[in-house]
Amino acid sequence: MTYAPLTLFDLVPGKVLLDRYEIIASHRQGGMSAALQVRDVPAGVERELQVFPAALLENAGQAGEFAEILTAWQSVESPAVNSVREVVAGSDGSLYMVTDLPPGTSLRNWLSDNGPMETERVVRLGLGLLAGLEEIHRRDLVHGDIKPHTIHLVAPAAGGEEHAVLVDGGITPGLWSAKHLGDRTALIGTPFYAPMEQFGGDSPTVQSDIYNLATVLFELATGVLPWKGRSFIEIFQAKLDKQPPSMRGRAPDVEVPAELERAIAGGLMGDHRDRYDSAALFRQELAAVAVEL
Repeated sequence: MTYAPLTLFDLVPGKVLLDRYEIIASHRQGGMSAALQVRDVPAGVERELQVFPAALLENAGQAGEFAEILTAWQSVESPAVNSVREVVAGSDGSLYMVTDLPPGTSLRNWLSDNGPMETERVVRLGLGLLAGLEEIHRRDLVHGDIKPHTIHLVAPAAGGEEHAVLVDGGITPGLWSAKHLGDRTALIGTPFYAPMEQFGGDSPTVQSDIYNLATVLFELATGVLPWKGRSFIEIFQAKLDKQPPSMRGRAPDVEVPAELERAIAGGLMGDHRDRYDSAALFRQELAAVAVEL
């Protein structure tokens, strides 16, 4: 089935998209899409619907390829990965992705309101996120843009534990592939969390996912990013050092166990060949830290 192109007047509360999703409110606003909180009318549940405008892609063919890549994420099943329910390519080159409504609050919001996270909590959340990454990579997929904005912190339900959920998986590598960017761009992703190879035009990989998450865990443990700098150039220059900075050097007033620092450092190596080979190995090292706590 094909759907008529949308206008701004279609993206307002009360409107029904794709013949089943009633808009409740604007939910999140990203650089590439508008995310709407919607009600799946037939199912009677709330979802998130991301709208990628036609201008993001060059033609309907690219939109179809992007849709095919994102559709593969429907096979990913993990409590640490937000579920993709439906992907639809519009006739005008736009694209719609329906997911579960991201639970909790983003880790970016949490970091903005709090200082460094307790060691046990960092380890517990890290283990869960790495289990989610294992499932993603087992499906021959990569997330491509792990950062505090794309991790949601979920409060514990009755009898359960707090956990974290990855959202927006596959969007960055999907665009990379659909637009056939190759070496035509210097970086897709977020420079503060991206590894050095992506500054040179490499596409997202398993090793870049590991690096992304290690950067987030460093920030959770210390309250600061591993590298100084606010601009693209400053971050690039700081990352020329292939060894990750010490946590004490970046956050002198924060006590972080040496075992945790070593485990995180293994994912932060500047040369991707020196990083963990897999999320499973990273999780194994982090699990060893948990035993010592």
